[in-house]
Amino acid sequence: MLKLLGAALIVLAGAMIGHIKARRLADRPAQIRRFIRVLQQLETEITYGFTPLPEAMNKLAHQTAEPFASLFADIAAKLRSGTGLSVKESWEQAVMERWPFVAMQEGEQDIVLQLGSSLGTTDREDQLKHLRLASSQLGSMESEAAEEQRRFEKMWRSLGVLGGALIVVMMY
Repeated sequence: MLKLLGAALIVLAGAMIGHIKARRLADRPAQIRRFIRVLQQLETEITYGFTPLPEAMNKLAHQTAEPFASLFADIAAKLRSGTGLSVKESWEQAVMERWPFVAMQEGEQDIVLQLGSSLGTTDREDQLKHLRLASSQLGSMESEAAEEQRRFEKMWRSLGVLGGALIVVMMY
């Protein structure tokens, strides 16, 4: 009876690992789409609101859901802290601190970091160009992520269960 319970727990643990990996694959395209919408909101704040970046970041933090709300709140706090950090430094630090909580991958992180290096250092039109470029790059990454999700989500769920079953078979 105890062996059977142990075997069931091992298979369940494998299934959970597969489910977590599959969930991360499913979250990635959705988070990319959400981040593109946030960049469009930032574009609106810069274009029509003439909002200074610390205020714009704070507005975005209140208008978006996690994990991006914390990211933009951190950027706003770093910009307002009075430590002399530039927008680029504040952006990079916040992205590096918050990225482990995001389902997006390194390619998307590179695009987001590149965007941060152009914000606050150029004129309004150039910033808008960089925001649109980042949005279009993220859009292509979103289609790749959706394809990856379609191809691998079911596989990870199955591998989790089968991996747990394999461990059980090898143990007994």
